[in-house]
Amino acid sequence: MVTHSIDELLTAASLKFEIVAKRLFTPQGGEIEDLKLIRDDDVLYVSIGEDFISKKLSEEQGLLNTKKSEWLTLNVGGKYFVTTRSTLTNKEPMSMLARMFTQGEDTEWRIQPSERDENGAFLIDRSPTYFEPLLNYLRHGQLILDSNINAAGVLEEARFYGIEGAVDILEPMVAGFGAVENETAPLTRRDVLKAILSTPTTQELRFQGVNLAGADLSRLDLRNINFKYANLHGCLLFGTNLSGCNLERADLSGSNMEGAQLLSVKMLCANLEAANLQGCNFEDPCGLRANMEGVNLKGANLEGSNMAGVNLRVATLKNAKLKNCDLRTAVLAGADLECCDLSGSDLHEANLRGANLKDAAFELMLTPLHMSQTVR
Repeated sequence: MVTHSIDELLTAASLKFEIVAKRLFTPQGGEIEDLKLIRDDDVLYVSIGEDFISKKLSEEQGLLNTKKSEWLTLNVGGKYFVTTRSTLTNKEPMSMLARMFTQGEDTEWRIQPSERDENGAFLIDRSPTYFEPLLNYLRHGQLILDSNINAAGVLEEARFYGIEGAVDILEPMVAGFGAVENETAPLTRRDVLKAILSTPTTQELRFQGVNLAGADLSRLDLRNINFKYANLHGCLLFGTNLSGCNLERADLSGSNMEGAQLLSVKMLCANLEAANLQGCNFEDPCGLRANMEGVNLKGANLEGSNMAGVNLRVATLKNAKLKNCDLRTAVLAGADLECCDLSGSDLHEANLRGANLKDAAFELMLTPLHMSQTVR
C-alpha cells in the first residue's frame, strides 16, 4: 500500500480494520509521525488512540484474564461461595454444576448457567446449608457433615445437583440414621404383648429404661414387670394390673391410671405429676406396703383411691386431690401436702410428722386428726 501521508495511511487502516485509526507504532513501541521513518516490510501497529501495548504485556494480560475467569462466585440461597471452575467440573463431570460451567462448544451437553445477581454471582435457588458439604466434597473428595446437619437434606441436594459420588456415600448413611430412629421410637401395645407372650413365666420380664411414651397399655396384666427408669409419659394404664411392678424413677407424668391395681408396687422417686390415679388400689391383703417414697404426685388426682399403709415419705403432693381416700396407717412424714385436698379422707393412724400442711383441706374427715400425728 503506497500512501503520500500519515493521514492517508490511517484512513486506509480504518477502512481495513473497521476502526477509527489514530496512531501508528513500530514493533518496539515507537510512535510514527513521518512516512520517511517507514521501511519496506516493516510491521506496523495501529491504535484508536490508546498507547502501545507490547506483545509480552498482551500475553500476560490474556493469562491474567484466563486466571480471573477460572474463579467463580455462586450465590446459593443468599450465601456466597467462591470456588474454581475446575472444582465444579473435574470430580463429577456429569453433574449439573459441571455441565453449567464446563467451557466448550458442545451446546447439547452443556446447561446454560443461571442468571447473575448485582454482584455478578451465579444465582442458585437451593439451600446453602446443604450445599456447603457438597462443595467441600468436590474440592477434596471427602464428605464431612457437621453434627447439626441432616444427612437426608444433603442427600436430596446431592441428587438435585447430580453428584453421584456423594449420593452413594449418603444413601447408606441416611438408611443407618433411620434404623437408629426406629430403635429409639416408643414401643406400642403390640410390642409389649409380643414380649409378654414370648417370655416364659419362669423368667423376669424387663422393660427397664424402655421408651413406652403414649402407649395404650390399658387393662393388661403387667404384674411383677420391671419398668425401672422407663418412659411411660402419657400412657393409658386405666384398669391395668401393675401389682408388684418396679416403677422406680419411671416417668408416669400425665398418664391415665384410673382404676389400676398397684398392690405392693415400688415407685421410689417416680414422676407421676398431673397423673390420673382415681380409684386406684394400693392395699395388699398380705400386708405388703406400696413404696412411693420421694414420689412426685404434684397436681395428681388420687380421689377415691385405697392407699392404706402406703409409704409416701418425703413425697411431693402439692395441689394433689386426695378426696375420700383411704390413708389409714399411711406414712406421710416429711411429705409436701401444701394446698392438698384431703377432704373426706381416712387418716387414722397415718404418720404426718414433719409434713407441710400449708393450706391443706381436711374437711369432713372420717376420723379426727390427732395433733401428735403432725408434731415434728
